[in-house]
Amino acid sequence: MRAVIQKSFGGPEVLEVVETERPQPLSGEVLVKVHASAVNPVDVAVRSGAFPLLGEPPFGVGWDISGVVEEAGPGARFAVGDEVYGMPFFPRAATGYAEYVAVPSRQVARKPASLDHVHAAALPLAALTAWQGLVQAADVKAGDRVLIQRAAGGVGHFAVQIAKARGAHVIAVASAARHDFVRGLGADEIIDYRTTDFTEAVKDADVVLDSTAQGDLSLGVLRPGGVLISILEHGNPELAARVEAAGRRIAGVSVEPDYAALEEIAELVDAGRIRPYVERTFPLAEAGKAHELVGSGHVQGKIVLTV
Repeated sequence: MRAVIQKSFGGPEVLEVVETERPQPLSGEVLVKVHASAVNPVDVAVRSGAFPLLGEPPFGVGWDISGVVEEAGPGARFAVGDEVYGMPFFPRAATGYAEYVAVPSRQVARKPASLDHVHAAALPLAALTAWQGLVQAADVKAGDRVLIQRAAGGVGHFAVQIAKARGAHVIAVASAARHDFVRGLGADEIIDYRTTDFTEAVKDADVVLDSTAQGDLSLGVLRPGGVLISILEHGNPELAARVEAAGRRIAGVSVEPDYAALEEIAELVDAGRIRPYVERTFPLAEAGKAHELVGSGHVQGKIVLTV
């Protein structure tokens, strides 16, 4: 089979397509014939060595997949021919940019029926990050005021929709060029971070989803008892102490495989409450170009590789 690996840290050019052995599913696993795999900012950080999550190369990055079950090991919860999607093994290597991936069957879920594989692959890592923060950690409910940083990005555009589906009043932070897009996702208020200081414009938020590594700024807009969901600073004990001293709560999110959450997300997708936005697709052989685009930091929604 074909798979994308890297033999050293570096720029997008270190990603190469190689021929390798097709994995064999063990008990409780399924072999997924991958149709699409999304590219996330964490993939770029791991590839470059900025976030050495997987140790030293060689390895393959990529976690988001959508495809069809080709083989099912004994005890697996899916059958050959089932369409599934998920984020297997994170934060360990999954080598998701590949034609086949063997995964534990409880780390994937049935693909939303209303989506093709490209759009289903866009969901897992980003939507699970938003879900595990907003729903599982903060328990966002109707009437809550929720501020979403980077609202037009991968995690952000799902967070806006998930919070809105929970009945929240959503305040989105995004550049002016993205306002129509974010408004279409359901945002009630939109702040252009280039012209407006959100810390002055927003007070008494119940929840802030912070993906900017600026937790101290986000802390200032929370009401007493409010929740700061931190994606990038969840391991910062000094920030945690400041949040606690201020009478607020911090909830760090290190996304992990969660088939039950993926099933709930799929239900919302098929009900028309969540829709993934894919800005562009690339073939597997152009994974480096996809990484270059994601690394620019200016992607609206998601970038997906077709396999």
